[in-house]
Amino acid sequence: MSASKLELEQFRTEVSAWIADNKPGNPGFLLPQTFMEVGNEQQLEFLREWQYKLWSAGYLGMAWPKEYGGGGVSPAFQRIADQEMRRHHTPIAFNVIGLGWAGPLINDIGTEEEKEKYLKRILSAEDIWCQGFSEPDNGSDLGNAQCRAMRDGDEYVVNGTKIWTTMGNFADHMILLARTAPQTERKYDGLTFFLAPMRIPGIDPRPIQKLTGEYGFTETFFTDARIPASSVIGGEGNGWKVAMQTLQYERGAASGAAGGLNAVHTSAGEMIESLRGVQRDGRPILEDPEVRDELVQTLIREKSIALGDRRVHISALNADYPYSLPLSRKLRFTEHSRAMRKLAVGLQGNHGALYVGDDDVIDGGFWQRSYLNSFSATIGGGTSQVQANIIAERVLGLPKD
Repeated sequence: MSASKLELEQFRTEVSAWIADNKPGNPGFLLPQTFMEVGNEQQLEFLREWQYKLWSAGYLGMAWPKEYGGGGVSPAFQRIADQEMRRHHTPIAFNVIGLGWAGPLINDIGTEEEKEKYLKRILSAEDIWCQGFSEPDNGSDLGNAQCRAMRDGDEYVVNGTKIWTTMGNFADHMILLARTAPQTERKYDGLTFFLAPMRIPGIDPRPIQKLTGEYGFTETFFTDARIPASSVIGGEGNGWKVAMQTLQYERGAASGAAGGLNAVHTSAGEMIESLRGVQRDGRPILEDPEVRDELVQTLIREKSIALGDRRVHISALNADYPYSLPLSRKLRFTEHSRAMRKLAVGLQGNHGALYVGDDDVIDGGFWQRSYLNSFSATIGGGTSQVQANIIAERVLGLPKD
């Protein structure tokens, strides 16, 4: 159901006022910049409470069906709510794998029973989800997944290892891609997709410490873990197809996400403001013509991404290459974000070598921490190199070889 311009304007005023009144203050401890840095119970409970409050007010899952905890309204309302969250710099909606990937998948292909079981609890943050795709020995070769799930009556027995299972140590469920038929002519044919429980014997998620000192990722070990056969979604042997659909949500190429911020968003304008006190050779660095040129190029890239996001919703402007913007957005945005943060740190001069906790660090070390954390986004959902191949093949029509 579409909404009028007046309705959307009134809604923007409403949600902006609500956020201004309800946005939590500084908790007194370091909050994650993305959902990939939720590392302790203190952060988790703070963010769980915020997500529950956001959903209870009606500003999360607005386009999901009402009968499963959503709002049942036009996605345009959720886009406005997300824009206002970004403008007010609210905390993240941390349950991203549920809100952005598992939830849309269940909405699209799940049974009524699965929708009733999972969707509302994803929105309310009662259930946390993680992802079991990547494996230590296979890099970006997802089709070569070796984690085994062998049928035994009404259960599957799972053995193997998954890595980069974000928040796996807190999760209640995992979207799991596992091999159920080891001997197949095509490796993709032997995979099955599960909505797997995590809190059962035989599953051991071990947190991984990052260069920043933070956690968030885990490596998850399965040792004769028994999951119900009813956990299969999409049918046995169809896991590759379901996984590819899930990655479309993760990469932003398919709609259906519940909304909320999955990361702390910063603009080039905010970066420029952070540099106003920085000097080079006794003069403000912002007066340097080469620096100004770099900053203008950054502003142009940022604006082009924003305009591309608007253009996606206007079909007449996407006729020539209808999938070019959705399929390239993840690559363009994550690489721009990483480059902008690298520029911010580099332009700080000697202060760029400082970090969170140092007395003289600029903006509390935000840009240093943000730069180091930005690499995870260029890897998750398919590395930038994989994304470039996808664009070459699916948009430009270039051959795989």
